[in-house]
Amino acid sequence: MSDASFETRAHESEPQFGDYFALLKPRVMTLVVFTAFVGLLAAPVPLHPFVGFCAVLFIAVGGGASGALNMWYDADIDAKMRRTARRPIPAGKVTGEEALAIGLTLSAFSVIFLGLATNWLAAALLAFTIFFYVIIYTMWLKRLTPQNIVIGGAAGAFPPMIGWAAATGDISTASVLMFCLTFLWTPPHFWALALFVRMDYDNATVPMLTVTHGRRATRRHILAYTVLLAAFALGLGFTQVGGPIYLTVALVLNVLFVKGAVDIWRRDEAAAEADNYRAEKKFFKLSLLYLFAHFGAILVEAGLDRLGVWA
Repeated sequence: MSDASFETRAHESEPQFGDYFALLKPRVMTLVVFTAFVGLLAAPVPLHPFVGFCAVLFIAVGGGASGALNMWYDADIDAKMRRTARRPIPAGKVTGEEALAIGLTLSAFSVIFLGLATNWLAAALLAFTIFFYVIIYTMWLKRLTPQNIVIGGAAGAFPPMIGWAAATGDISTASVLMFCLTFLWTPPHFWALALFVRMDYDNATVPMLTVTHGRRATRRHILAYTVLLAAFALGLGFTQVGGPIYLTVALVLNVLFVKGAVDIWRRDEAAAEADNYRAEKKFFKLSLLYLFAHFGAILVEAGLDRLGVWA
């Protein structure tokens, strides 16, 4: 959590709007908005466009609130890691108190208004997501166990379920499998990153798997989770949100993803370091395309279904 040094530094320059917006982790919010939007559109119950817009907006605000609370609590860790040292609080642009106030205010706002705009199941799922990310992951698991990414990944996997619930008022097999798609994608995605930025986690004493169990074990875990992910990703294609386009995309991407995981598993550290972790970086970049392509295919299937193409 942030200490006095962050508070002192935060007064060195006048904060700008962009500094406050950065607290919301806009790049992460992009994924939240997109997957929530897909969950909303893929649901079998049509929603008024304005209500749908409000639902996605409030889900995005809730995701941003989680990001602000995460930055408030993790300011000490962020200051020690090269890729996070320029975040608003350790960079001295925003105080910890401001981040906490923004996070709490936006959390309450997003949950209440999502419930009023759609239904209270969706609002409850959003509230639980914020609680899970801030309390379970940020304050507890992240500093305690190398399974932090595995369990904590649930927070980022809820948006499509929330979008689906906003439209239907319930939870279905399809929405649970959309949750599983993101949940199982998170560990190989972040562990691949950890393989080539390990010193960041060493310096911050964050118990990432690469730090606690070594890179060889991390490579084995990446392969295991990737194979499991492929099974769930293909299974999603046989639910009401799937179809020929989704199955084609899923088949191609999962073959490539499993091949990339096998390539990483086969490498030793000497070879990886010699070519500057080229295979690991390639796998990480593919993982970014992987999730967006799967949800994009679900979105296309939903659009074609609405047009009656598959009727």
